[in-house]
Amino acid sequence: MSPLANLPPILCPETLTLAIVFIFFIYNITKDRKKNRKVKPFPLPPGPKPWPMIGCLLDMVTNKPAFKWIHGYMAKINSEIACFRIGNVHVVSITSPELACEIVKKLDVVFCSRPRCLSADVISSGYMFAAYAPMGDHWKKMRRIITSSELFVHKKSAFLHQKFIEEADHIIRYVYNYQCNNPNKPINVRNLARNYAANMMRNMIFNKRYFGAGGECGGAGLEEDEHVASLFELHENVYTFSISEYMPCLSFLDFSGHQRNIMEALEVVRKYHDPEIDLRVNMWKHGLKQVHEDILDSLINFKYEDGKPILSPKEIKAQILDFMLAAIDNTSNAFEWALAEMINQPETLARATEEIDSVVGRDKLVQEFDLEKLNYLKSCAREAFRLHPFAAFNVPHESLSDAVVGGYFIPKGSRILLSRVGLGRNERVWTEPLRFKPERHFKSDDAQVFLNDPELRLWSFGTGRRGCLAVPLGSDMTYMLFARLLQGFTWSPPLNEQAIDLSETEFGLRLAKPLLAVPKPRLVANVY
Repeated sequence: MSPLANLPPILCPETLTLAIVFIFFIYNITKDRKKNRKVKPFPLPPGPKPWPMIGCLLDMVTNKPAFKWIHGYMAKINSEIACFRIGNVHVVSITSPELACEIVKKLDVVFCSRPRCLSADVISSGYMFAAYAPMGDHWKKMRRIITSSELFVHKKSAFLHQKFIEEADHIIRYVYNYQCNNPNKPINVRNLARNYAANMMRNMIFNKRYFGAGGECGGAGLEEDEHVASLFELHENVYTFSISEYMPCLSFLDFSGHQRNIMEALEVVRKYHDPEIDLRVNMWKHGLKQVHEDILDSLINFKYEDGKPILSPKEIKAQILDFMLAAIDNTSNAFEWALAEMINQPETLARATEEIDSVVGRDKLVQEFDLEKLNYLKSCAREAFRLHPFAAFNVPHESLSDAVVGGYFIPKGSRILLSRVGLGRNERVWTEPLRFKPERHFKSDDAQVFLNDPELRLWSFGTGRRGCLAVPLGSDMTYMLFARLLQGFTWSPPLNEQAIDLSETEFGLRLAKPLLAVPKPRLVANVY
């Protein structure tokens, strides 16, 4: 029998929930009346009429996934900005590049904070890492540390550059060995791409590719698969449209298992991260290490003028998790989707490999200095970012004060969601927005193609104060993954399949099924 069954009726969860709802109902009516006494010269963005206290909460939980409900409503009213009051929070969704630029460029000082919510708080150990930290002294400290160093400018850092090359070599060698041992057997491209990104970061951060012994043909082992799966579980559960994110008073009920998922994933990640970090901190503390070999060494050795460490072990652990989360999603998702699209469009795949052959040849591997000349290949990566973003929205911004955007009033404390899928598939901006067409980004062999779009017609690494601080590394990681695997192998569907199923998962934007494809070497054996 449940221990709750013995509680007096007045203390049962249902009664407590109703009491809390009633209190908030009275509070919000009073608050709304006070707000309405002030006549605002601009209206809120259009949106569904909210219920007292709960706002559009019922619509959110009954129309899953919420991002499809939001975009469906915006399409219905034909607006590129809309406001959804969820609980006591105004959530403003934007699919207009012009309005997005207004948010992160013109009004960046107003919208440069992050909202406080349960998932971000727990994952970042109390907003300790830069990506989720609200605007304030701690965020300024973490950003200053990252920007004032060469942590992610890998071309200027000898040890980071060496690890970048090691992983580029390793990925192609692994696929070649896998194919030799398993001829005509498809490889799981999703796992391949995710482990490439995770290996890159583990090597740069911990100076090791694997936490365990590794797996078949030099691939990831059980430990690495568990580590990566937990990182993606955290991605799936941060800043979600769950009740606990918008009504913290009800978080103890954990209706959707949201908190449980976060805690279980964090336990796995910490199982692998914390011993490495604790050991390294002690090695430096007791003089057992003298040479910087990775990002962890650099974080430990940031010091004030008096020699005291700038970062505590807890801050280091949080920031390491930030780096891991930031690096693994976009690169792996873009390659999986692009390869799936290109297998179904053989002429696109052929054009990309022909470009590599003309620039590099077939008797040596693509090197980092070749990447700037591979503009069609980079167009394929950019098109994947446009059409198939990893998440529907960017990490939300929060307004620090009242503001006006596009003629609409945005109240202080609003959460601003710049729609990655809405920007990239905007019919006003892009012709044939649902077609994978790299040519739309390619102007000439000499005109450089970049993943970032300053006009925000697609969202890759962002811009402004909250833009990604490792754009060069993230871009080169993506380009090198594309270049090495397209140069090294021809790719085809599994036997007895004519094409790749490009269906999206029901509740997200990933391929519904992980991409399985058959690699066959296209270079001479000694190149691998």
